[in-house]
Amino acid sequence: MADCDADPAIMAWASRYTRNPKQFESQLRSALPHLAYVQQVAGQYDVAGEFVLLPWVESHFHPAPTGKRHRSAGMWQLMPVTAGAMGLRVDRQYDGRLDVPAATHAVMKLLERYHDQFHDWRVADYAYNAGEFSVRRIVRSHGMPAERPVIPDWPVRKVTREHLAKLLAIACVVREPARFHVSLPSLPDQEHLVKTAISHSMPITQAADHAGMPADALKQLNPAFRGSTIDAGAASYLLLPASHAKQFREAMPAQASDVSSGGKGPAGAQTAPRTHTVKRGDSLWQIARDYAVGVGQLQRWNRLQGQALKPGQVLQVSAAN
Repeated sequence: MADCDADPAIMAWASRYTRNPKQFESQLRSALPHLAYVQQVAGQYDVAGEFVLLPWVESHFHPAPTGKRHRSAGMWQLMPVTAGAMGLRVDRQYDGRLDVPAATHAVMKLLERYHDQFHDWRVADYAYNAGEFSVRRIVRSHGMPAERPVIPDWPVRKVTREHLAKLLAIACVVREPARFHVSLPSLPDQEHLVKTAISHSMPITQAADHAGMPADALKQLNPAFRGSTIDAGAASYLLLPASHAKQFREAMPAQASDVSSGGKGPAGAQTAPRTHTVKRGDSLWQIARDYAVGVGQLQRWNRLQGQALKPGQVLQVSAAN
């Protein structure tokens, strides 16, 4: 996309971001694990590289939910209706907007589709901020924007024009850091975020113990799970720093051995029953088949009178030991 000098607004925002170089470097260092993960995912899509930095404009790469006054949430600041259209689950137990891997893949697919439709990355950014249908109406009335000015002179809200200017500005800083008297931080290999498979649901405290990290730190990296349990039926993975991911994977076979030997560890502690969160299209028969149990068992464990299920419903799918 456009370089630093393509529009005065780009330089204005770039200078604003870096007016306190040390503070900017600190902010970027905090964002770097998520930024590097987004870059890894974006490499799988035909998307302009500047969009790796889109979460900087949206949230400074913070994947936590916003306050109650705002309905948008997550690193990409998605609205619930937008998330639903993108195939992300949002309910009381799990919020896919806060699931960094799931939301990042969904956004990259969306940006790819916008570019396939409009053939202009600037318009794709406008569509992300103002909505696809609003942009379609403008295209019908005014046609596609000319190459100049770089920030299209369209009848859109100021915030939409600024959104594109901010995206190009942070890309400008990353492209030419010396111009703004800043240094770009590097990320040690052990701090890279890794998508780590989980075989079954477990309490967050147990997952954190396996990973060798504080429960609060694990929760901050995986805020999509709204309760105190990692629900494998909602997402079959955790996002962990590489060093902790290795420890987690090494701990899991021991956990699996505990379950297979009767669900008790060395101290004879009970293990919680496995659960499954119902997704749209699930049937009781298919769930029973997936977990190698009988339909009647599922009905007894969950006190079900029939076979009707609701998306988001949490079912016990194994006996408590």
